[in-house]
Amino acid sequence: MSDVERRASPPNPAEEPDMTLTDPETTTVTAERFRDAVDSDGVLERLLSSSATLSYDPEKEVDWDAPLEPLHDGVNPEWCTLYGTDLWERMGPEQRALLTRHEAASVASIGIWFEMLLQQMLLEDIYAKDYASPEFQFALTEIADECRHSIMFARGSQLIAGRSYKPAKGLHRAARLLKWIAKGEVAYTSILVAEEVLDVMQRDWMRGESVNPAVKTICKIHVVEESRHMKFARHETLEAMKGAGRIRRQVSAAMIAMVGYFIVKSLVQPDVYAEAGLDVKEARKAAASNSHHQSLMRLSCVHLMDFLSEAGLLTSFAKRMYRRVHMI
Repeated sequence: MSDVERRASPPNPAEEPDMTLTDPETTTVTAERFRDAVDSDGVLERLLSSSATLSYDPEKEVDWDAPLEPLHDGVNPEWCTLYGTDLWERMGPEQRALLTRHEAASVASIGIWFEMLLQQMLLEDIYAKDYASPEFQFALTEIADECRHSIMFARGSQLIAGRSYKPAKGLHRAARLLKWIAKGEVAYTSILVAEEVLDVMQRDWMRGESVNPAVKTICKIHVVEESRHMKFARHETLEAMKGAGRIRRQVSAAMIAMVGYFIVKSLVQPDVYAEAGLDVKEARKAAASNSHHQSLMRLSCVHLMDFLSEAGLLTSFAKRMYRRVHMI
């Protein structure tokens, strides 16, 4: 296993990275603080408690005024879609760094897009629920987190790349339907699919020696706060799937897999190659056949696929969809 594969190996979903941010009023995150099983007894209360203690203000934590160094990467180079290809070998150091920064901006921008959909799905799901319940209150807490994350990603993209990205126009329009059709396990597992993939990537990027310091801090904040969101999504998915019949499992698994397919397919937009001064057609062809990047994608989804299997949402159709974007 390579160094990047060891770093990127997805941790146990119940574990958290050791992380201390600069605010003296915050607390160091430890594995013990998050080691709660996905059960129904007290999970949501613990998540609410940790939210009150371990939430961060990107305005204070990120050095937004630091100068941008031309050789600072946006992602660990090994995660670049062209890393290890002949085209990568022909690129100079500054061009490589520029490409990684635009890829990071693209991933962050797609994250914003999906987080906006996520917020709408959560609001639809909790609209009629008991306002006093921990489930209702944590869902609103998560929405507040996602608002801060989206602003943080938008500013980060502007900082390192001078622009943001959007998915293809047709997909951007069609995704508006998701808030109406994604209910229960479809909504929460779709959220989990997106967050699990980003989580593994960002755990590696935040340790990258050449990664821009602002990006590293952004990744650390997101990893810590998304850990709670993933626990919530797992909890809600397992609750929703209790007693689900075969037809419901098949339909839900298919919908979740299609969401996962389009999210992963959209992470790195073709414009990033043009921004780095590359021929877009040549770069896309090289990226599409890059076995190194495909291997990292599969590695990042190991625990996700285990959970989908446990929940009864890894059907034959779903597996085919995930294989098309190298998630399995």
